[in-house]
Amino acid sequence: MQEFEGRTAVVTGAASGIGNAIARRLAAAGMSIVLADIESGPLGAAAAEIAASGVPALAVVTDVSDAGSVDALAAAARDAFGPVHVLVNNAGVGNRGRAWELSVDDWRWVHGVCFWGVVHGIASFVPGMIASSEEGHIVNTSSMMGLGTAAEGGPYQSAKHAVTALTETLAFDLAEVAPQIKATLLCPGYVDTRIADSARNRPGAPGPLPAANIAAAQPGSAVPVPPEGIAELAFDAIVRERFYALADWDIWRPLVASRFDAILDADSPAPVRLP
Repeated sequence: MQEFEGRTAVVTGAASGIGNAIARRLAAAGMSIVLADIESGPLGAAAAEIAASGVPALAVVTDVSDAGSVDALAAAARDAFGPVHVLVNNAGVGNRGRAWELSVDDWRWVHGVCFWGVVHGIASFVPGMIASSEEGHIVNTSSMMGLGTAAEGGPYQSAKHAVTALTETLAFDLAEVAPQIKATLLCPGYVDTRIADSARNRPGAPGPLPAANIAAAQPGSAVPVPPEGIAELAFDAIVRERFYALADWDIWRPLVASRFDAILDADSPAPVRLP
């Protein structure tokens, strides 16, 4: 895509972190922005900030793990601004723990947001994007851990691997049916966000999960990337119609390569994790 002025973008997980940075970057390009998140207070503040810059913005409280909620988001976006041109399925949560120690609810919660949130976004928005016959772009947020694995990351990593496969499949499907719509797989690494505090939005009784959080597993040597850097990476991928948007690739490439080398050699799996 080269034209953004006067077009519409929908971003999930837009109240903070990567989603908020992407929403602000697309707003700076002149797009009307629909911000979706489960946190109503921060979401309203984020939308107000964008609107104050003179860009049309709409906040829609959304639970991406619920198909009906995402359908309502799509309807609200259409009613407010017409066809959607950019869809960013970004909402995500995380937890950590040994695969056998985490509860089924732990797994369902993470997969509900990280994987099913993307599925619901595709189901709710893509038919309308195709019907409009206008050019469009879909960005699905995976992770560098959607290209590799390490210990104690079962729910998050398996969900992100599913997003990787889903987005690759989506790109093939769009190329055959609606080539005017492109797809990007966004893979951040360590980013300065509140994902380590994901439990604040967990249904039921929010609070610390029974396993260590993501921040505790991040190596002290890692320097988190500002969300704005990931937003610029995503925006550049939209402009250049690039599928893989890989953050800090010079750092992560050898780690991901070691995993695929192990597969090619039929060797034991190699963990993808900074020392």
